[in-house]
Amino acid sequence: MKTQIRLQVNGFEYDLLIKPHWTLVDVLRDEIGLTGTKKGCGKGECGACTVIMNGEAILACLVLAVRVQGKRILTIEGLAREGRLDSLQDAFVKYGAIQCGFCTPGMIMTSRAFLINNPHPTEEEIKKALSGNLCRCTGYVKIIEAVRKASMAEVRK
Repeated sequence: MKTQIRLQVNGFEYDLLIKPHWTLVDVLRDEIGLTGTKKGCGKGECGACTVIMNGEAILACLVLAVRVQGKRILTIEGLAREGRLDSLQDAFVKYGAIQCGFCTPGMIMTSRAFLINNPHPTEEEIKKALSGNLCRCTGYVKIIEAVRKASMAEVRK
């Protein structure tokens, strides 16, 4: 049996017919076609599926899609505006914080939510904020640098 839901994702409304047990990551990827949100562990341990819901980072693999009706969801695809990368996306590219790219959307979304709430973080605060996101390619040094540089660039705006 399927349930009718309406989701607001990246400023667009989606009317969907889904099974009640489907997670948000599954609906984003398989029903809406937003594949930037990665499906990693499926247990909330890797952070690859991080999206922003009402300004807070959440793990989309742990949230049932039927529970997010009426909430604003932002995915990695929704960060770029008018063909221009978000400052974090730009910093990840500029400072070499991307290797295989699998963790990158989750890292960026976690960082974006973090910087909304803490626009002037210390390096230790950045490390703590990213502690739930796993990367198998980097030593996190360039990721932390990218977040720090993006926060500094945003201060100058």
